[in-house]
Amino acid sequence: MKNTTADIEHRLATLGITLPSAPAPAANYLPWTLCGNQLWIAGQAPIRDGKYDYVGRVGAEVTPQDAHRAARLCGINVLAQVKAACSADWSRVIKAVRVCGYISAAPDFFDFPKVLDACSDLMFEVFGDAGKHVRTVMGVSGLRFNVPIVIDAVFEIRA
Repeated sequence: MKNTTADIEHRLATLGITLPSAPAPAANYLPWTLCGNQLWIAGQAPIRDGKYDYVGRVGAEVTPQDAHRAARLCGINVLAQVKAACSADWSRVIKAVRVCGYISAAPDFFDFPKVLDACSDLMFEVFGDAGKHVRTVMGVSGLRFNVPIVIDAVFEIRA
């Protein structure tokens, strides 16, 4: 079943989510690009109002619970980029295809999937079955600006 713009806006409101303006890139790259019917979203950090809400490595300076919240915030920023790319026409989104999470973690933290679940759950909450996706999650030794997580994504959209 195709989601309409009203469906998505209603779900976001029900979830208490007001999407921010799409965050600007942190360097010389595009925040998103279209390739055929695929919308590629560049890595999104846990940024709100121009500031990083979470910094540090998961399992060291950042608790797993805060990392989960950071992943959800990254997911919200992914959605803000999708909205910008589709000119706020959510009916163009056919489905979430892929989500990839990079988690900066202490050497003894390995519960990466539970952290990324926050973003995956958000995509399902917003898009329903069209939010189900494949995903990859990996631990890394560090990320830009010392954030604990960065998430990129791919969506199938209507032209």
